[in-house]
Parts: sequence; C-alpha cells; structure tokens
Amino acid sequence: MEYLKVIAFTHHHIDLKSLGKLVICDQSLDGRLKNIQNELPVSEIFYIGTCNRVEFVFLTKETTDKEFVTRFLAVLDMGLPPEFMERFLDNVTVYENEEAFNHLLRTSCSLESLVVGEKEILPQIRKAYENCRDAGFTGDYMRMIMERVVKTAKEVYTHTNISKNPVSVVSLAYRKLKELNVSPNPRVLIIGAGETNLNLAKYLNKHKFSNFSIFNRTLSKAESLAEELNGKAYPLSALENFSEGFDVIITCTGCTDPIITEELYARLLNGDKAKKVVVDLAIPNDVAPAVIHNNPVYYIEVESLKEVARKNIQERYNELVHAEDIISANITEFLMVLKQRRIELAMQDVPRKIKEIKNTALNGVFADEISQMDEASREVLERVMNYMEKKCISVPMVMAKEILVKQS
Repeated sequence: MEYLKVIAFTHHHIDLKSLGKLVICDQSLDGRLKNIQNELPVSEIFYIGTCNRVEFVFLTKETTDKEFVTRFLAVLDMGLPPEFMERFLDNVTVYENEEAFNHLLRTSCSLESLVVGEKEILPQIRKAYENCRDAGFTGDYMRMIMERVVKTAKEVYTHTNISKNPVSVVSLAYRKLKELNVSPNPRVLIIGAGETNLNLAKYLNKHKFSNFSIFNRTLSKAESLAEELNGKAYPLSALENFSEGFDVIITCTGCTDPIITEELYARLLNGDKAKKVVVDLAIPNDVAPAVIHNNPVYYIEVESLKEVARKNIQERYNELVHAEDIISANITEFLMVLKQRRIELAMQDVPRKIKEIKNTALNGVFADEISQMDEASREVLERVMNYMEKKCISVPMVMAKEILVKQS
C-alpha cells in the first residue's frame, strides 16, 4: 500500500541562503517531477517552495530512508556540489503516514512558518498543489488531502486568534522599511509581480507611497499590479535599460540566480551616490552579495527578520495549543473518511461485476427457459433482477460502513 510522505528542507534546520539552492524554477518544475515519477515508485507528488521551505509531498510504497532521499535528490538533478548534498541530507526532515499529514496541516495553518499566524502560507500551498494537479502529477488521494488541509486551516484561522493582528514576513519587511524614514514618496522599483510583492506593495500604497515601476517576466502580470498601484509596467528585460532612478528596490522572483548583479545595479544607479534601500524577499536572494558589500545600501532580507519572528511565536503560545487541538480532531476525522474512501475504491468494480452476473444469467445460463416465458412474465423477471441488482450493489458498502463505525 502507498503512504503519504513529506521530504522537507526548512528554516528550522537550514539557513535560508543554502535553502535557496533547492528552489526549483517554474520552467523546470514539470521536467524534474516527471523524472521523479519515471525513475522512482512515486504515484502522486507536488512541490512546495516558499521563502523559508522547500518540500515534496508524495505517495510511495518505499521506505523513505537516507538512501531513498539521496536517490530522490539525485533524480531531481539540482546540480548540487557534494558538500551541499551532504549538508542537505544531514538536515532533511522526513515525515511518513499520519506524521506527514500532521506536518502538512501544521504548515498550512502557519504553525511551522517563520512567522506564526501569517496567512500567506495557505494560498501558497494551494497554488503549489493546483499547479501540480493541473500538470497531472496528483490524483484522488492528494485531492482528499488538500480538501482537508484547506478545511483545517480555515477552522484554525476562524476559531483561534492565531492571526489576530497578523504578522507576516511582508509586514515585518514593511516595518523595517518604515523605520528607515525614506524620503517622502520615494521612487520604488518592484521586481516580480507575485503574491509577496503584491502584498508588500499594498502596504506601501495604503501608506501613501505612489511612485511605482513594476518589472515582471510576464508583462500582463506587471500591468495588472501597475493598474492597482497606479504605477508603470515593464517587462523584466527592460530593467537593464531603466534610467529614471530609484530610492527603493523591492524584489521577489522565482529565479534561481541573482537578478540584480553589480553591473545591473550600477546601471540603475546611473551615477547616483545616495544610500538606497533594497528589500529582497526572494529565496534564493535576487540580489548578488557583491551589490550589498560594495554599495551604500540598507538591506532587508528574510534572514534578518528571524529574530522578530521568534518573539512572535512566544506571544502566540496559547493560540498554538488551541490550533493543535483543531488539527488533532481533523486528523482523527480524516482517517475515518480515508478508510471509507479506500473501501469505495476497492469496491468500485462491484456494480460492474453484478451487472455481468445478471446478464450472464439472463442471456446465457437461463436463456432457454426465459425464452419460453410469456412477455408479462419476462417483464416481471426483469424487474425482479433489476431490484436485486440495486440491492446487491448497496449491501457491501452499507456493511463496510457499519464495520468502520464499530471500529471507531
């Protein structure tokens, strides 16, 4: 039997810069997951990549020991140097069966997040699942898992105060930015039009920032965000020729290599010597280290927000306990639903087999006797057989449900 497994690399055990080496860009994700399914006994799989975690959620019969994880990473073909491969293998967390499900629920409710109580993680997980579902990497089991994940997270956010006065990586970044007392209505370059930048831009817009230039690989997404912010939209390729200057750069893309190199940063400065603010919320970072080291920059990144996030966990301890109770109840309920679904799948051939038996009886075994009956008698026999067919189909399922109830 296949079981739910999670291979997780997170901020709990790996520094964020190293974690960035495991991030898979959108363009290569399908190919890498196809390799996994072609070369390993993995029937369903989806990938989660956020600013503080890289996780693979999948079904397999295999034992997910170190040997399996080593093969898994090798098949992904991330081009990791040997020293990084060893570091990741030493710091990976593997969850199996109920523990894997518990971890997925905790993650969706933000209990495993860098900032407990932030709501961004649930839509990120949903989007990750939907992308892999649409590409054909998941099936019925993951569908059931995700329905329960969403249900549980909504209950936690509704029935606890874990997200009261919400604190997120985005809001922490905004606080840091605000503390710097940047010039009134600064020129803001936004690189990437994903959810993280969208949320931070909304903070800025709400607090009277209005001079935005948005760059994105897909121009239509930049235009959509620019319309909301009353800014200007550009394709990412236009960034190297942008000459209107800037005071703040906000960047968060899914690129695996730095977007802002020393050469590009010098072009953007265009001779300006003033100290700038760079908010880099990408993992791996979008800004090359040399840019920070060789220029006067106020640099805000996810790693620097960790200490504030730790204090946030302490403040929300009581809500964590309440959330854990909700998660536990959902796990118990889901295990019963899962057993019932497995019985349904196991018995999905019962109706077909009963129909075959009926047809064999009518058209084969008793065909001669039936042919000698008058039309009215044949109609009665047909109705009796149809009635028995329906009842025979329902009896096994009813009995199986009764057994489940007695076992619970």
